[in-house]
Amino acid sequence: MANAIASIESGFYRVPLPETLTDSMHGVMRDFELNTVRVRDGDGAEGVGYTYTVGRNGAAIAATLQHDMADVLQGADADRIEAAWQQLWWALHYGGRGGPTILALSAVDMALWDLKAKRAGAALWSLLGGHDPRVRCYAGGIDLQLPLDELLAQTEGNIGRGFRAIKMKVGRPRLSEDVERVKAMRDLLGPDTPLMVDANMCWTVDEAIRAARRFRDYDVVWLEEPIIPDDVAGHRRVMRDGGVPVAAGENLRTLWDFRDLIASGGVSYPEPDVTNCGGVSTFMKIARLAEAFNLPVTSHGAHDITVQLLAACPNASYLEAHGFGLDQYITEPLQIEDGFAVAPDRPGHGVEFDWRALDSIRAD
Repeated sequence: MANAIASIESGFYRVPLPETLTDSMHGVMRDFELNTVRVRDGDGAEGVGYTYTVGRNGAAIAATLQHDMADVLQGADADRIEAAWQQLWWALHYGGRGGPTILALSAVDMALWDLKAKRAGAALWSLLGGHDPRVRCYAGGIDLQLPLDELLAQTEGNIGRGFRAIKMKVGRPRLSEDVERVKAMRDLLGPDTPLMVDANMCWTVDEAIRAARRFRDYDVVWLEEPIIPDDVAGHRRVMRDGGVPVAAGENLRTLWDFRDLIASGGVSYPEPDVTNCGGVSTFMKIARLAEAFNLPVTSHGAHDITVQLLAACPNASYLEAHGFGLDQYITEPLQIEDGFAVAPDRPGHGVEFDWRALDSIRAD
C-alpha cells in the first residue's frame, strides 16, 4: 500500500539560542532541545514534525519516539491521521497522558499532516479549510531580566523588522518594577500598538489580580499565564476581578484541559502550542472549541508551523513569533510583512530543515 507508513526516523538536537532568554519561572535559557520525526510512506514521500523543550526532557521524548511510537505505527495508513492519533494515545495512555508522551505524539501528528498535504500538493492551511494566509502576529520577547534600555531597544528592532504588536515579560520581584517597564513600553509604542504582557505562571491568584488592575491603565491586550495552568477556578477569579483579558494554554496538554478552562470562563484567548497539545489534529479541535464559545484563538511557539493553522481559523487573533534559534536550521524562515505573518503556499506545512546543519548539534 503506497500510503502505508514505511519508516519513522527521529532525531534529537540541542539548539543554542542566539541570545540568552529569561522569564519568571524557567529562569535563564541558553539552549533548547529539539526533537524531530520524519515519516515516510511506501512511495518515499516524507512528512516532518518536531517538538521542543526549554532544555530538559528531550531525551525522554527521543526514547518515546524511537522505542514506542515507531513500532506502533509501522505499516499504518498515513492518510488516516485520526486513527493513528487514537492508536498512539491509547497505546501509551497508561504510562503518560502528558509530558514527553504528548510532545512526541504532537511531533508525529504534525509529520502526518505534512505528509498528507504534500501528497495532495496543497499548503497545509488550505488543506485544513483555508481562511486567510495573512495572520496578525506579535514579537514575543523573552526578556524579563533585560535592563529597561535594552528592552526598549529590542522592541524598536522588532518594529523595524515589521512587527506591529509586542509582548513583554512581567513577574519581577517587585510589582512596581513591572509597572514601570509596562508604562515605558506603552510610552514607546504609543496608544495604538497592541501590547501583551506575560507572567509565565509566577503569581498567586491574588497577586495576579493586583497586577492586572495595575496594568489596566496601559491598555494591555492580555495578561498571559498569570497563575499555574492547573488552577481553573483561579483563572476565573483573575478574569472576573482583574479587569483585563487573560491568555492561557501553552502548558495545557489535552483537548479536555482546554474544555475545562474555556467552559469555566477562565480564559479570553485560548493559547495552544501545536508541539505539545497533541499536534495539528488537537490544535484545530481547540480552535473550533474556542470558536464555539465565540473566543479568538492565539498560539504559543513553533510559529513557522502555527501560521499554517491560524491561517485556517476564522477566529484567529495573533500568531506568536519569537526567536527559538531554529531560523538558522530551516531553509525558509517565517516572513513578516507589516504586522502580518504569511503562510507559504508550498505543499505541506512549509518547514524544511537543513539536516546537515542539524547534524552538527545532535544530542543523541
